[in-house]
Amino acid sequence: MKVVIVGGVAGGASCAARLRRLDESAEILVVERGPYISYANCGLPYYVGGLIPRESKLVLADAALFRAQLNVEVRTLCEAVSIDPEARTVQLRDVTSGEVTTESYDKLVLSPGASPIRPPLPGIDLPGIFVVRTVPDVHVIREWMEGHVTDPSGLDTYTGSQTVLPARRAVVVGGGFIGLEMAENLVHLGLDVTLVQRGPQLMSPMDPEMARYVERHVARNGVKLALSENVTGFRQAAGTSLEVLTASGKAIPADIVVMGIGVRPEVGLAKTAGLAIGERGGILVDDQMRTSVPDIFAVGDAIEVRDHVTGAQLHVPLAGPANRQGRIAAEVIAGRDSRFRGTQGTAIVGLFGGAAAWTGVSEKTLRRIGDTDYEKIFIYPNSHAGYYPGAQYLAMKILFRKSDGRLLGAQAVGLDGVDKRIDAFAIALQFGATVYDLEEAELTYAPQFGSAKSPVNFAGMVAADVLRGDMPVAHWDDEHPFLLDVRQPAELAVEQVPGVVNIPLPELRGRLDELPRDREIHVICRSGQRAYYATRILLQNGFEARNISGGMLSHATLSAG
Repeated sequence: MKVVIVGGVAGGASCAARLRRLDESAEILVVERGPYISYANCGLPYYVGGLIPRESKLVLADAALFRAQLNVEVRTLCEAVSIDPEARTVQLRDVTSGEVTTESYDKLVLSPGASPIRPPLPGIDLPGIFVVRTVPDVHVIREWMEGHVTDPSGLDTYTGSQTVLPARRAVVVGGGFIGLEMAENLVHLGLDVTLVQRGPQLMSPMDPEMARYVERHVARNGVKLALSENVTGFRQAAGTSLEVLTASGKAIPADIVVMGIGVRPEVGLAKTAGLAIGERGGILVDDQMRTSVPDIFAVGDAIEVRDHVTGAQLHVPLAGPANRQGRIAAEVIAGRDSRFRGTQGTAIVGLFGGAAAWTGVSEKTLRRIGDTDYEKIFIYPNSHAGYYPGAQYLAMKILFRKSDGRLLGAQAVGLDGVDKRIDAFAIALQFGATVYDLEEAELTYAPQFGSAKSPVNFAGMVAADVLRGDMPVAHWDDEHPFLLDVRQPAELAVEQVPGVVNIPLPELRGRLDELPRDREIHVICRSGQRAYYATRILLQNGFEARNISGGMLSHATLSAG
């Protein structure tokens, strides 16, 4: 059996390695358009920032290693240009010489990835405007910032060597993973960084109120944010400087511009074979990574996958799913009945010592598809035991079914412990766990690592209280018939909501006669805990009451800034 794999990074490299472990006799050929295979593209921004000191650290394996350890032939600088499914052949072009050859296959695996979006804006081809996808891309970015561009490889719009002044000002266009990670690393290099985002929030997979934490954190660390600003073009300024033009009339000066507005599945090769393309623009595959054409598989950033929660088709360009898909394709080719369960979009981004992460579906997605069978809570637990030094609070949002308590999604932001909490939610979500299961989850505890009541347990307990009727909840976007604030007066002097009645929690039992029995009472405190105690008192004394989830901490996320 001869297997040709197009693309040698995450999905393609994983497929080749797994297939060899399963089938020692298979003839395996990997072709890669670029000069490297199996490189860590998620580490590219950190090479720009100097945290990863050498380019070689980004390369996890090379052609020689694949040949020596796996008996896999690898051809770099080799581009697949067309496929003939009937003849089971693929045409390959040597990038250096231009020579085109034809290679036969029994099975073909496509892992071409996704290409950074470069919109056809005026001035987009000016020197100093970059995308981040490959090792050569970031190599040229570093040289440009240092003032000497000597190797234009990977920069398709740069036509020769040029000397520029060392960069002082950077504009990053796009507030997703690459945009934020590049902004952070450029700040670390001492540049004055402005991040321009077309939409009203950063990190579009998150709900807006959770993205507010990210926006404030990066702003505190020196990134100037220009939200709801649409870039309309670029123009040359004095010397080698640029100006980034926006629809609102701004001209933002820059010595370097990094485009991070997203990626588009590379499907040109797939179209030559007549493969079905989905509504999201990716190659359609089944749960065994088969395309619409027999004996052709596809994996990674070029494909569409099924959303584990909603069942919808998504384009989710993440390294974890790509590696799993490559492995599954290899197992199916080797005769095993392996299947991809779909994606939850589990992801994390690290920023200036903090992190934002999520898994599952967001509330804005549920609203967009018209799904109303959900409830949400906001909680703010410590990352570990509060009495142990260094504890930091986590901001968390949990979504779950009102009908049966099934976990739908989780988002978290904080300076410590974000990753392991979202990982726990991700495992629970994949196995269809409910908030009642989260209550009972047995997780590790020592004071420096967590709390006896883990944030994951705490989320389950609070959500279960809501579903059992022990703690009816309201939210800030609801109507509020009567607002009761149970904080101390000194706290209200710092921040308060207009029109509230203040009865501190310790006084509540003795002042119940001051509260209405003909209106529902919505109770607030700083984070929701004291409001929960107050809600229990009120409910057991015949009042209608709800706890506004997250209290004043969630109220603080209602607006940007």
